[in-house]
Amino acid sequence: MGYRPSSKLNLSLMHEDFRPAYSFLTGSEFTTKITALEKVLQSCTLCPQECRVDRTRGERGYCRTGEKPFVSSWAPHFGEERPLVGSRGSGTIFFGNCNLGCIFCQNYTISHAGEGSELSHEKLADIMLYLQNIGCHNINLVTPTHQVPAIIKALKMASVKGLKIPLVYNCGGYESVETLKILDGIIDIYMPDFKYSDKAHAARFSGAADYPEKAELAIKEMHRQVGDLVINEDGVAERGLLIRHLVLPGNISGTEKIVRFIADEISKETYVNIMDQYYPSYKASENPPLNRRIYKTEYASAIQCAIKAGLKRIDRALKSL
Repeated sequence: MGYRPSSKLNLSLMHEDFRPAYSFLTGSEFTTKITALEKVLQSCTLCPQECRVDRTRGERGYCRTGEKPFVSSWAPHFGEERPLVGSRGSGTIFFGNCNLGCIFCQNYTISHAGEGSELSHEKLADIMLYLQNIGCHNINLVTPTHQVPAIIKALKMASVKGLKIPLVYNCGGYESVETLKILDGIIDIYMPDFKYSDKAHAARFSGAADYPEKAELAIKEMHRQVGDLVINEDGVAERGLLIRHLVLPGNISGTEKIVRFIADEISKETYVNIMDQYYPSYKASENPPLNRRIYKTEYASAIQCAIKAGLKRIDRALKSL
């Protein structure tokens, strides 16, 4: 079992020699991972919230989600990072609810208000195949953390039916290393947020005081599994780690400490997207300084911190500088 990289991909279809990580799993290996994940649901510790409710019996924890897929929408997405979008878009599947309580969430109707519907595993598998069939470069699982068992069960079905494009784990960074270890050999591209370096801010604004610690441990495990981001000659990502960092007003995000951690503890070759698109949403207007957009000087300072830390692959919003 392993990953075989290829430099002969094109923008419309993966070259026949390319194989995503999950395609190397045998049926029994897939089943073993699914069984392990479903067992976790019986006293749920999928994420660091560790609610320990029995989701197989209808109990709901912090994420308010059962054992079946709960999906808001799916479509080709052209607003993601360039290595994911290519020419035909990233095949995004937005999962409803969340394991974090960010009071400034720009997708709060999905994460907090419960926009979406419960689907069968077979339907989720069909969605993955649909996104592949219309030409998307990857399957982009948005907010998958609390629904991993359902996703992997559907993935096995889709793989048997011919799914063969990379799988992107697009998460908030608040992950359980134990869950990630089960995902080893399944995920091609990890794309976590790294939201805060200060636990007080993490507690106040996202309801997770241990976020900085858990995010560091999770990102180390992700990088151990997939390494630095590999982008083929056509500019499309094949495998690896991509970290997002949203600059928040008043340096709430603690950028300097985060980029130093990435450079020193992960890799200076880490692909890091320093994002400038924050705007007040959900309950942000009631919580200064989140009630304003960031200043250009704040964003410029964040970029300089990343450069000073030695990061070599910085995706930046040049229009903001």
